[in-house]
Amino acid sequence: MTIVGITVGRRDENNALRPLNDEELATAERGLGGKIINVPLMAGFDLDAPAGEPTPTDLLGSLTLKTWVDDKLDWAHIEKCREVGIKRFRDSVAEVMAILDGMIPDGRNVFFAHTMAGGIPKAKVFLAIANRVYKGRGDRFLSSQTLLDSDLGKLILKNFDEVSANTFQHLIDASAAIRARVEASGGQVRYSAYGYHGTEILIGDRYQWQTYTNYTQGQAKMRLERIAQTAWGNGIKATVFNCPEIRTNSSDIFAGVELPLLLLLNALKKEGGGVWAEAQWQACRALLSDEVTLEDVLQKVLDFQNSDVMQDFRNFAAWPMPNSPAQSDLTIGTSDEVQKMHKDSKNLITDLLSSLVIEATGPLMFLESSAPAGPVLWLNHDIIARQLNRLHA
Repeated sequence: MTIVGITVGRRDENNALRPLNDEELATAERGLGGKIINVPLMAGFDLDAPAGEPTPTDLLGSLTLKTWVDDKLDWAHIEKCREVGIKRFRDSVAEVMAILDGMIPDGRNVFFAHTMAGGIPKAKVFLAIANRVYKGRGDRFLSSQTLLDSDLGKLILKNFDEVSANTFQHLIDASAAIRARVEASGGQVRYSAYGYHGTEILIGDRYQWQTYTNYTQGQAKMRLERIAQTAWGNGIKATVFNCPEIRTNSSDIFAGVELPLLLLLNALKKEGGGVWAEAQWQACRALLSDEVTLEDVLQKVLDFQNSDVMQDFRNFAAWPMPNSPAQSDLTIGTSDEVQKMHKDSKNLITDLLSSLVIEATGPLMFLESSAPAGPVLWLNHDIIARQLNRLHA
């Protein structure tokens, strides 16, 4: 396998996009284990604008915590910025594909892995708002719907679409010539993307769908699914893999997103787990305070999932739903309580389990892409558990 990466680039002191310098490029290529095409593919339009005009992020500088709900943005100007950002991205993708085309011999199979996600503008006011939407309880609770109904929220949703979803379409479109040449010479082309649309986890004795609320990026992730479905209808094997919740540095703002992950331990046992699965249970037990049992932790998460409050949010058709005071209080509160049951708040069971999910999802996505079953697939806990048990049998 020949591995080729593409950089998002870096921002200089004036926020202008630039390629990696020699040192950055060498470090990145060592980490990847392959060549990196050094053409910046930073997605989104929050820092784009016609020459000499303010960017959307600049416009957000005037918003304050007292006024942001009612503050209005210049949507005609934002649309111009969006067009500038899209053109910049498409032009860069075209440059990347021209380089890549010369690197792929006829007859080779090609696997395009889309890893774009995010799109939150770097605005100080949003950091304070996000802390209240995703971590606020009681008097500090803030409705996610209030955010999405504001001009700030509408801008964020537009940027999510451009970063998390529309870049997949740009990738599929820009690689059309490579795809045609490779397929004509006997090779195959595949596309994968990371999705999130809730996860089936083991609740009681059966796998049930649940989700993190409020997942603000949900609309963009569904757009990503639709792009894959359209491509599939056109004979292009593009698949969005909806992956389970894990805990990362970037997900820490979403208090409680990690809770479903704990029940992966039950799935490991149910899906034929043996000595290795038992070792994961013991490793997790060792992370808890002396007076706490792992069974206590798992019961707390099951009680959370089975609560009357959370039942209302297990509504697949209504996803992504806005938060509520009761839901936020229970989700954030349960997350806090589980964290306090550990010996060290920086060494959590969810860290260990997150690494296992990552270990499982890569091979699952790659191997499934050889003969994908459809454009949108879920890597639920049963599938993750079976993969891990096979890997460690």
